[in-house]
Amino acid sequence: MRKLLFLAAVIGILGGIFVAQGAMSKPNEEIMATKPEGMPTVVFAGGCFWCTESEFRAQPGVLFTRVGYAGGKEPNPTYEMVSHHETGHAESTEVTYDPKVTSFEKLAEFFLTKAHDPTQKDMQGPDVGHQYRSAIFYATPEEKQMAENVIAKVNAAKVWTKPIVTTVEPLTTFWVAEDYHQQYYEKFEEKYGVPHINNIVRGKTSGDVGKLND
Repeated sequence: MRKLLFLAAVIGILGGIFVAQGAMSKPNEEIMATKPEGMPTVVFAGGCFWCTESEFRAQPGVLFTRVGYAGGKEPNPTYEMVSHHETGHAESTEVTYDPKVTSFEKLAEFFLTKAHDPTQKDMQGPDVGHQYRSAIFYATPEEKQMAENVIAKVNAAKVWTKPIVTTVEPLTTFWVAEDYHQQYYEKFEEKYGVPHINNIVRGKTSGDVGKLND
């Protein structure tokens, strides 16, 4: 399974690489420990929520993140239920941001060009299933239009060789995931003293937001 941690073998073979990659997994020191009130949020789904959350935590203007489940029908979903395709939810990240520093559109551009590969349908790398779909969840008609505009913009810029399959879905309820999933990579590094192995892959970014015209 994708989340089994082969620590002995991995650290023994790749320990030096992990240390060199250490700066990549360090959280933004300005991010609050608790969710600030009165700030806008946006929810993204793009594969394993460990990775997606870690990507957003390093972005300017992001004040707080937490992972959970969105886009399904069953109330109070658990990780086990979502993993067994029982609820229709996607592993998601809720991003709270400062609108004076960043915006819905900028975060969506980052999501579509840097945070994951939006051309993979119902999967992200080795993670396969509807819970790993790429999606932007909107809370208002204005956000829906902005999300669709950004997708069209990235497609037009040909950042990817294949078309984007990211869905734009209404946000009903964001169900917060179990505590052990929150800021998983930071907790891993604090416990073991080395970054998680996925940081090696995350160090290589596809897409180029610089290709987009403002």
